[in-house]
Amino acid sequence: MIYNICRGLLRIIYAVCFRFEATGLENIPAEGPVVLCSNHISLFDPPTVGTKVNRKVHYMAKAELFEVPLFGKFIRTLGAFPVKRGGVSKDAIRNAINLLKEGNVMGIFPEGTRSAGDNSAGKKGAAMIALRSGAVVIPVAIIGRYRLFRKMRIKYGKPIDMTAFIQDSSSDVLERVTDTIMARIRAMVKEG
Repeated sequence: MIYNICRGLLRIIYAVCFRFEATGLENIPAEGPVVLCSNHISLFDPPTVGTKVNRKVHYMAKAELFEVPLFGKFIRTLGAFPVKRGGVSKDAIRNAINLLKEGNVMGIFPEGTRSAGDNSAGKKGAAMIALRSGAVVIPVAIIGRYRLFRKMRIKYGKPIDMTAFIQDSSSDVLERVTDTIMARIRAMVKEG
């Protein structure tokens, strides 16, 4: 309920402040596990990725945020779970996979950190989580900058076909999945 209220408020705020527009929402399955893999340009990106989606989107958030008395409880209510700084912990990976196996949606930023460029490398965590959970992978492109009254867009791409990777046990499979995800995101950003 709190999530739905916050999402409704954000939809209004984004529409007014950023003339926010979303395309490709029909590419997100109505049920089952989904990983939304997006480029990462700002601290505002997590709510941006989830605002227009009609399903609850869960995120990893740095563990320090959960130590802030009321804020930690609030973001946990919104579906965030902690990850230790300096790399993704086994607990965070396990939580993500379990969350997806329960049929939920998760937002992930494969770059791992905010990036203004279009050539930043992705980290393998998103690929590993997607492959181990069997989730549908949707590439997401945030287009524009967070400037008041300037138009911003978000594009949800068609699912990435993971069938070629699922049975692949080669040592570089995670790298190839990551490269595929990042290439799709970059192409969508470039298309504008």
